Amino acid sequence: MKKTVIVLLLLNLIFFPLLYTGCVPSKSAEMGEPLPSDRLIKKLEANRRKVKNFEGSGSLVINTEQLNTTVSFKVALQKPDSVYIEIYGPFGIDLAQVLVTNSNFSFYDIMNNVVYKGKSNSDVLKKIFKINLSFDDLMDAFTGAVNLTQRLSQEPDNYEIVYDKYVLTYIDAISGQMNKFTIGIRDLVITDYQLISSTDKLLIQIGYTKFKVQGGVSIPYSTDVQLKNDKQSMKIEYRKIEVNKQNIRVSMSIPEDVQVVEW
Repeated sequence: MKKTVIVLLLLNLIFFPLLYTGCVPSKSAEMGEPLPSDRLIKKLEANRRKVKNFEGSGSLVINTEQLNTTVSFKVALQKPDSVYIEIYGPFGIDLAQVLVTNSNFSFYDIMNNVVYKGKSNSDVLKKIFKINLSFDDLMDAFTGAVNLTQRLSQEPDNYEIVYDKYVLTYIDAISGQMNKFTIGIRDLVITDYQLISSTDKLLIQIGYTKFKVQGGVSIPYSTDVQLKNDKQSMKIEYRKIEVNKQNIRVSMSIPEDVQVVEW
């Protein structure tokens, strides 16, 4: 009798965990079947393109070797080619207005009543924002987006699933640089982007957090841009965001007596 009881206990110890494990939902049952890389990229890019215009307000933190500052701001952005930004100091004092398109820019220094105008290029944007960003980089940073147009017809060099994330890596055939994207499986949002040199040096890292759904698209309310090579960073923290408004204002209002300086 004792032997029978012992055998039954042993069988219970062996098979009960197996039965219990069989009742736990599998990874695919919890999160759905993994998407092929081409479908994943198409979904991400389709979501990015749903945002036609964008308006938000919050705080902007810029750290460079020449500048360390935190300001309040409002941004209005009309795709594909216009960004308007208002910058405020302490107590809501207007400091500047910036209107940038892919061809021209206007920078209104409110304190000195001077407008600087000229052609848009990376040097001009660097002087305005004190950070090494192109016009397209600027658009993407303020909307918390990543342009994947070039990846639509390109297979990743490496595609893996790490717990609840897709990780896609693309290697440039000429420079050897790696573009690495980390994407949440459940909500299909890019949470991290890295540009890595051919010698495994991290050049750029951008983190996206605090997602909320706006206009049917998950938008990050916090974007942290780290330009490691240039020792520069920019952090955007939104308090309010509106997407795809009907009457969005992307223009600058300046007084008639302003001094105009061609840059």
